[in-house]
Amino acid sequence: MSAQFTQAQITNRLQFENPWWQSDKIDSYYSRMRHRKYFELFYPLVTMREIKRAVVLMGPRRVGKTVMLYHAIQKLISEGIDASNICYLSLESPLYSGMHLEALLQLYFRTNNKKPSQETYVFFDEIQYLKDWEVHLKSLVDSYHHVKFVVSGSAAAALKLKSRESGAGRFTDFQLPALTFYEFLLLTGRDGLVTTTSVDGEEVDTVSDIATLNDAFVEYINFGGYPEVSLSKAILKDPSRYFRNDIIDKVLMRDLPSLYGISDTQELNSLFTYLAFNSGGELSLEGISQHSGVAKNTIRKYLTYLQAAFLIRIVGRIDHNAKRFKRATFFKVYLTNPSLRSALFSPIERDDEAMGNMVETAIYSQSRQADNEPVYYARWKSGEVDMVQLDPSTQKPAFCLEIKWSNKPVTNLNKLKNARQFCTKHGLSRLLVTSIDVTRIVEYSDVDVEFIPAALYCYRIGKSSLEG
Repeated sequence: MSAQFTQAQITNRLQFENPWWQSDKIDSYYSRMRHRKYFELFYPLVTMREIKRAVVLMGPRRVGKTVMLYHAIQKLISEGIDASNICYLSLESPLYSGMHLEALLQLYFRTNNKKPSQETYVFFDEIQYLKDWEVHLKSLVDSYHHVKFVVSGSAAAALKLKSRESGAGRFTDFQLPALTFYEFLLLTGRDGLVTTTSVDGEEVDTVSDIATLNDAFVEYINFGGYPEVSLSKAILKDPSRYFRNDIIDKVLMRDLPSLYGISDTQELNSLFTYLAFNSGGELSLEGISQHSGVAKNTIRKYLTYLQAAFLIRIVGRIDHNAKRFKRATFFKVYLTNPSLRSALFSPIERDDEAMGNMVETAIYSQSRQADNEPVYYARWKSGEVDMVQLDPSTQKPAFCLEIKWSNKPVTNLNKLKNARQFCTKHGLSRLLVTSIDVTRIVEYSDVDVEFIPAALYCYRIGKSSLEG
């Protein structure tokens, strides 16, 4: 137990965090919020008891992890679970500082007169604040057979690494991304802009008013990556203050820099600002070092942290033969949430010069990337392909995508010459190309080029990632 707080103070905090012990319901602040669609995938993991595993909910700040935990608690109660058999603790609270997970668990048992043999659910929020959390959690899973543990954390990559190293066979990871465009339309009541019909047994998404969908898409890129921002008129009046104070500053200045040996948080902040402005662009360690005056080894450490904090995603480069470079000197960096750019600088209009890169950023941010489905961009002396997915078994290209915020390639296919040659070289008969508002399939030599509006494609991949 922490020496600086009394037992009564800690117990009072525990009771405060679990109002359903008295009322059988969660706070109305959370209950009135709509479920994210990802809740439908998450909740079955919470209730699964056939396999003894803790659930590790991971993702960036402010994407709805805590809300999802509360919604899971409410659903458990509505399905007949005794409310006193459910315990929630936020490890961000200073009152729990220095306490081990087992000590907190025992405190809950004593407070509610529970026994370890009873079927209970224990939720630990912001688990990354506990040093060596994965070791303690694995021990609890092995020792308390009737307790289902669900934990959350905001440092996705770091949590995932530790989960795999120490929790093999004991943890089930669930990654919650930033709000997808599909969910954004659902939450804001505009999902009717896209109609889904069945054609020959396959679902087809169509749009009757692409101009309105594009307006929503630009709004999503600027503000829509976070559920709270999307639904709050007050926050939308000053989104920069919300992003800066609640998300960026907490992650860059406070959350986890010390775990990565980072002492100069101002330098880290400066690097992130540079990366955010160049989201979707090709970068190199040498170029970043020359721009910032920071040593390349230090930049590598910063990039590792920014990925661990789920702020950026690094995409590797392949050549025209679809081979990776032995020395990966060039790469692309994407914000995991396009809205971060407008918060740091200013919102963009649909004709803004940065719109192309932000459309690319939005599309990269939609999918739940599987580790066995590597995605790269291809670049060689005479050409580039924005996204190439390699077949995990053959390591040969299985899918190519050119991300455009333009209709020019529709009437001038030569703008796609290099991408078409790449497809031909690797035996691909189809090239997907995004546009502003054109839907069309045309034949270009031996390749079928399918044009689809970028907003519709973004909607489609966000939806398909939820459907598995």
